[in-house]
Amino acid sequence: MLQPLTRRQALKTTAAGFGYLALAGMLGAQQQRAATVREPGPLAPRAPHFPVKAKRIIFCFMEGAMSQMDTFEYKPYLQNHDGQVATGGAILTASKFRFARHGHTGTWVSNLLPNFARHADKFCFLRGLHTDTPAHPQAVIQLHTGTAIAQFTRPSMGAWLLYGLGTENQDLPGYITINPSPNFGGAINFGTAFMPAHFQGTRVSDTGVIPNLRPSTPMSLQRRQLELIQEMNRDLARSPGAPNAVEGVIQSYELAFRMQDRVPELLNLAREPQAVLDMYGVQDGPQGSFARQCLMARRLSEAGVRFVEITQSGWDHHNNLHNGLISQSSKIDRPMAALLTDLEQRGLLDETLVLFGSEFGRMPTAQGPDGRDHNITGYPMILVGAGVKAGYSYGATDEIGRHAIAGRMHMNDLHATLLSLMGLDHEQLTYRYAGRDFRLTDVAGRVVTEIMD
Repeated sequence: MLQPLTRRQALKTTAAGFGYLALAGMLGAQQQRAATVREPGPLAPRAPHFPVKAKRIIFCFMEGAMSQMDTFEYKPYLQNHDGQVATGGAILTASKFRFARHGHTGTWVSNLLPNFARHADKFCFLRGLHTDTPAHPQAVIQLHTGTAIAQFTRPSMGAWLLYGLGTENQDLPGYITINPSPNFGGAINFGTAFMPAHFQGTRVSDTGVIPNLRPSTPMSLQRRQLELIQEMNRDLARSPGAPNAVEGVIQSYELAFRMQDRVPELLNLAREPQAVLDMYGVQDGPQGSFARQCLMARRLSEAGVRFVEITQSGWDHHNNLHNGLISQSSKIDRPMAALLTDLEQRGLLDETLVLFGSEFGRMPTAQGPDGRDHNITGYPMILVGAGVKAGYSYGATDEIGRHAIAGRMHMNDLHATLLSLMGLDHEQLTYRYAGRDFRLTDVAGRVVTEIMD
């Protein structure tokens, strides 16, 4: 029989190996009991509302607002009227980059993204997106949580997916965010707000490091320590008035223990053949960050992680637009192309949905000598893979690319559509808190079935 640790030992080992657990209120727990068989927890797989079209999502987030006017939105009128005064007095600014048609669909893509453009026939464009605020922090939070109200945060879309579907792999997190930016909302963008903590995203660095995953103590001792701590947690959870977060701590500890062998192996890119590393362009340092993220995303998705987000920051080009776009595009072009190729070759693209885009777009008019301001009234995102039509465009902006005039989609519509592709009815997926039922889509949202295969 395992010998119980003293309270002093519990405090000491908890501080060393599980530093983020608050022991307040737990020290009156009973002596350690024999371990019981673990029952299916809140992350166990759940049946969807209807048949799924996509089993998992990889969200490639271009933080800062990538200029669609210089990448995917070719506007002949804008190109032919460069320097002219638009309505309101702003100066129309044509792209300095050369656009060309790609694939059987003849999709326009600029020469900034030659490798990504080779997959143009797979793209499903959402060209009529619009959002509510031109401020980065609020817009990024709205993209991730469905609302721009930072004073009352909501659960992130990855958390909603875990809440609705659980996870099929109990040794891995169901939701992982790689290289999340500390800016524009930070942890709010992968958090759970008022939901239990076990639905939140697990943060991974772009070098594959998960903070605090490996305590220095041997596994056998860790198990003994964890059983004592968990028993104390369960006693607290059973007490009157116990906070809901305790159950999240219990689940997080158990998952962290099981992850210690599996996750480092998955994130170890050295196990990949050199040809695969070369295809993605994996290298050390900041220039190789996005390539490493893309390859980790493929490995995690292949292992059954339901929602993976990867981030490339630095797209906020109010100035230095020309050189800035060249630099940023060089970091993502090859890895994005490799990710789609790799998923397809492994038979994963038929069940994986890749979402690519920013919190909003940029203007067709000039800001200073070499910049573009924010545009929230008409901009694109791209879907590729499971459940969506390949080589398809839904919606359109006006002749200069400023306002969405057809197929307009609000952020609520995007979220409703993503949930639907994963087999979830956004109106039924609710969580009751403070006397009302909350949804990712709040009280709006339309599923855009026109894009579905």
